[in-house]
Amino acid sequence: MTEGLSFTASDGLRIAYYVDDFTDPWTSPPTLVLLHSAMGNSQRFYSWIPGLARHFRVVRMDLRGHGRSEVPKSDATLSMERFVKDVEELMDTVGAKQAHIVANSAGGYLAQRLAITRPERVLGLAVVGSTPGLDPSALDWLPLIEKEGLTPFLTRTIAMRFDLASTDPGMVQWFLKQTAENDPAYVARFIGYMATQEWSADLPRIKAPTLVIYPGGETVGTANSYDTMRARIPDVTMIEYPHMPHNIADMMADRCVADILAFLTAKFGNPKA
Repeated sequence: MTEGLSFTASDGLRIAYYVDDFTDPWTSPPTLVLLHSAMGNSQRFYSWIPGLARHFRVVRMDLRGHGRSEVPKSDATLSMERFVKDVEELMDTVGAKQAHIVANSAGGYLAQRLAITRPERVLGLAVVGSTPGLDPSALDWLPLIEKEGLTPFLTRTIAMRFDLASTDPGMVQWFLKQTAENDPAYVARFIGYMATQEWSADLPRIKAPTLVIYPGGETVGTANSYDTMRARIPDVTMIEYPHMPHNIADMMADRCVADILAFLTAKFGNPKA
């Protein structure tokens, strides 16, 4: 069963989410929260749901300003604390005192910060293509996006995100269509804010068993940040997808799901047992 729902965050903004639960009806499965990347929405996980929702109650949130969630007013201050609070309030809304947090790219920023600041709420943590902060060089994108437009900029730089030799062209076009549905002004604000955030010094505070899946040919984040995660997160498992650019969560969805399920089963046992 999949449900499209929403809740009102404590600052009054409407946040959209979905619940996907195809577990056996006589069981009480753990909750798994999915957080998507910048310029995307929870629909980007369409191919992840069949594998995950058979084992977990999967809750997908549209980050504020993305998807069906409300866009903050142009004068509203962006803060990591607020983004993280949205995740915590979502968990409260669905009655999950604890959950596995699984996230892609910018969604992984929220996931990491939640694990750092609210460790009691996070069972297991898995991030895909997500470093401890967006590379400040992303600020260089903003004048180009303003000059060219979001879709032309992404089209011109699409090889930073997808391996065009192995990716279905339809997926690339769907990605461009999805990103075009965003408010360009908010996208610029979101990217600009995230490019000012960095928390590598806080990584040792992550207590949850952590899986980091990363692209060997990282082109959006800072590649050496994965070495920092390997060195500083206490209980970390690193899996590299060699040679791939940033969007491995889209290009290699089935492998991501298999690796995440294997990791969570190894650390927490079979959720269906």
